[in-house]
Amino acid sequence: MYQDKKVVVVMPAYNAARTLRQTHAEVRDQQVVDAIILVDDGSRDETVTVARQLPGVQVHVHELNKGYGANQKTCYRLALEAGADIVIMIHPDYQYTPKLIPAMAAVIAAGLHPCVLGSRILGGYALKGGMPLWKYLSNRALTFVENVLLGAKLSEYHTGYRAFSREILLKLDLANNSDDFVFDNQMLAQVLWHGFTIAEISCPTKYFAEASSINLRRSVVYGLGCLKTAGAFRLAKWGVVRTKLFRPVGRKAQSPQLQN
Repeated sequence: MYQDKKVVVVMPAYNAARTLRQTHAEVRDQQVVDAIILVDDGSRDETVTVARQLPGVQVHVHELNKGYGANQKTCYRLALEAGADIVIMIHPDYQYTPKLIPAMAAVIAAGLHPCVLGSRILGGYALKGGMPLWKYLSNRALTFVENVLLGAKLSEYHTGYRAFSREILLKLDLANNSDDFVFDNQMLAQVLWHGFTIAEISCPTKYFAEASSINLRRSVVYGLGCLKTAGAFRLAKWGVVRTKLFRPVGRKAQSPQLQN
C-alpha cells in the first residue's frame, strides 16, 4: 500500500512481447505497486505467453482485437474490482518510463489532484526523444484548440501515461466512449466536464521500432475525433446540444463496461 492507498498499474497490451519484460521489471522496481493488470487485445505475437510468465501479473485476454479504448475499459473495470484506490495506466511498449509511478501516485494519494498525466511536452524533450516532427506539430496544434474549447491549460492531451483516483473512475461514464484511440481524449474531456483537476509531470519520451504508434491515416482520424470531442464539450457547456459523453453533472454514471 502507498500511504494506505492501493496502487494498481494497468497495461493495455497489443503485440508487446519484445518490451513487456523490461516494462514489468521497472514497474516492480518502484516498490509502490500493489497489483499489475495486463489486458491483451488480441495480440498476434507472444505477449500473452510472456505476460503469464511474469510474477504478480493478472492477465486478461480479448480473444479478438476490440480496440485501444475497449482495452482500457477492461483495464479500469478490473482495477476497480481489485479494489484500486489509484490506477496508473502505462503502455508495455516501454515508451514511457515507469520511474514516474511513485510521483504520480503521490500526487493523488496526497489529495492534490485526482488525475495525473505524464507529459511528453513539458521539459521540451519530445523532439530530442525521437517524436516525429509531424506528430509534434499536430500535438501542439490540437492541444491549443482543445485548451480553448475545453477551458484548460494542459501541455498535451495525447499522452498514454496517466493516473486516476478511484473517485474519477467511478464517476465517469466510460461505457459510451469510443473503443478506438479517441477514447483517451474523450476520457480527459469528461474529467474536466465533472470539474476534476489534472496535474502534469514531465515525462522523457522514447521512440524506437518496438514502441507502438499509429500511422498517419489513423492519426488524422484520431485528430478529427479529438476536435469533435472538444466541440461537443463546448456546445454542451453552452447548453446547445446534449451528448452521451457529457451528461449533466450530478447524474449517476455507469461503471466502465467489462469487455470479455
